[in-house]
Amino acid sequence: MHTATEITIPIIIPAYEPDQRLLYLLKNLTEKNLSMTVIVDDGSGAEYQTIFQECERKYHAVVLRHSANTGKGSALKTAFSYCLEHMDPKGCVTADADGQHTPAAIAACRDALLRNPNTLVLGVRDFSKDTVPLKSRFGNQFTRIVFRILFRKDISDTQTGLRGIPAFYMRDLLTLPGERFEFETQMLIDAIKKRIPLTEIPIETVYDSKKHHGTHFRPIMDSLKIYMSFTPAFGRFIFSSLSCSLIDLALFQIFCSVIKGFSAGFGYAAVSSIAARIISAACNYLFNYKFVFESRKAHSRSALKYTILAAFQMICSAFLTTAALYLTHAEPELLAKIPVDTVLFFFSYRIQKKYIY
Repeated sequence: MHTATEITIPIIIPAYEPDQRLLYLLKNLTEKNLSMTVIVDDGSGAEYQTIFQECERKYHAVVLRHSANTGKGSALKTAFSYCLEHMDPKGCVTADADGQHTPAAIAACRDALLRNPNTLVLGVRDFSKDTVPLKSRFGNQFTRIVFRILFRKDISDTQTGLRGIPAFYMRDLLTLPGERFEFETQMLIDAIKKRIPLTEIPIETVYDSKKHHGTHFRPIMDSLKIYMSFTPAFGRFIFSSLSCSLIDLALFQIFCSVIKGFSAGFGYAAVSSIAARIISAACNYLFNYKFVFESRKAHSRSALKYTILAAFQMICSAFLTTAALYLTHAEPELLAKIPVDTVLFFFSYRIQKKYIY
């Protein structure tokens, strides 16, 4: 017999081509009296139906099915719609099917949601542990910096799939853009804009393998979708910056090859960085003015401000790149320049959006 808590706070698990870890999770949830689960088969295919059928038969889970893979965001929306229509929930807890979220962590998020029914609850992992895969640690820290710069909000775990979501916000999320992994990022942005409080609950950090943890997250494509989804202007800014960065990096390496033989020490890197930046900055200004920010300000004012910013950024890039080369002796020199310019990139966006265009 289900308790009122279980009935009104269902556990939603989107699953694409799951393995035995999903069944193990359901077994543990049942043992902890957390058996009201809604699973979405996101187009996994016929060979995975045995697992989903066991979820239904043995653990009495509700299984909703997509005929084709449409993405995690789409699967979550399907589950939200079902729960709101059939369960009259106070909210829900979303969890992943890959074994990262323990029953204790899921229960903690559920209890936090019951205590704070108007709050978006985040189960946050400790990324300082050695068991965390490098790509997960880097991806989270990078996105955390972006949130801090763009939205002035520090979120410990921006990529967590363990969330307690109140019922009123489940309804709002049905129309939120995003069908794949970027949906969870859009959820955080939307909550910040709507001033919905965020509550962080520390949870156990579980990975089956530091190097080979199973996931359907595509590091390049899905990361680009996430960053492009921050704001329309930011998406265009990324495209503009990537295009001009390719010009900048190519010119930098060409100038390094030409000047290196005529310069003592690492001064050639500074000269190369400045020369490349002058050319790429001119291209970047015109692209940002017309396409990214669609500015209507007079060129005389915006161009002057952009020139000052570009000069300052150029000096910072040259100085920091030279310092990085001095400390690391990186070869090729791009290994020192790329991290420097990545950090400067986010500060540049904030300044251009607010003061230049």
